[in-house]
Amino acid sequence: MHSPSRRTFLGSGLALAAARTAASQTSGLLTAEQVIERIRQNVGVPWRKQTVDNIVCGDGASPVKGVATTMMATFEVVKRCVAAGRNLIVSHETPVYMHQDDVKPLAKDPVYLAKKEFIEKNQAVVFHFHDHWHACQPDGIWVGMERELGWEKNVDPQNPRAFLFPPTPLAQFARDMQTKLNARTMRVVGDPKLMVTHVATSWGYMSAIAMTARPDIEVLAIGETREWEVVEYVQDCIAAGQKKALIIVGHVVSEQSGMKYCAEWLKPLVPEVPVEFIPAPEPYWNPDNPIA
Repeated sequence: MHSPSRRTFLGSGLALAAARTAASQTSGLLTAEQVIERIRQNVGVPWRKQTVDNIVCGDGASPVKGVATTMMATFEVVKRCVAAGRNLIVSHETPVYMHQDDVKPLAKDPVYLAKKEFIEKNQAVVFHFHDHWHACQPDGIWVGMERELGWEKNVDPQNPRAFLFPPTPLAQFARDMQTKLNARTMRVVGDPKLMVTHVATSWGYMSAIAMTARPDIEVLAIGETREWEVVEYVQDCIAAGQKKALIIVGHVVSEQSGMKYCAEWLKPLVPEVPVEFIPAPEPYWNPDNPIA
């Protein structure tokens, strides 16, 4: 028996996609690509030619039963989304472990293949929504984090990513952040008694020392960084006699509330289906307080 030609194979694939799209239209359901197009048209900034904001797993022609937003589409999160009937998963971070979504190194990886098979079997779609959610004005992640922390009234008029507070001991300030963000493993560098008045934020990953070096910034609150970069620099600032501190809340925790806000933003754009925020779990736990 002769194997099918490339043309036949491609034709079959196009026919399958067309059939799925036709089925969605017949059922009255939006396709994943149609929902994503509404995102493109409403995010408020021109869509970039070079971007990671694409479908990473699944078929864009799949009918959408419901939409979930999440910070990170881990396998556990994907399973929870499917169980909840939310088969279009809008994930801020990539589901395939590398920011540029290159799956070639994972071609034979059993974990990736199991995740991919589960997504396809359940007609789920994972859309990586990173660049444009940050690029919109104001930044969607910053809006969500500001609201979760209750810092709306503390915004520095000179810098939307900095905040002004009445003098508060660093230890108390950090505990308050930890409570509001429900963070298990937040870490702090600096004198617990340092009186905090001026805080700058850089959610997600941060490596720039320039912001930390600013004389008006006492505390920098971030998601994560390399310990030989910003962490070491802050330690040296303190050793040099400067009043500096660093609060590291973890990457997931530091952007989670931005995707909670994303669900609110999406709801009026797709009134045909339910939209729900499904949080990604904080990956770490403290040995003094292990997870039950």
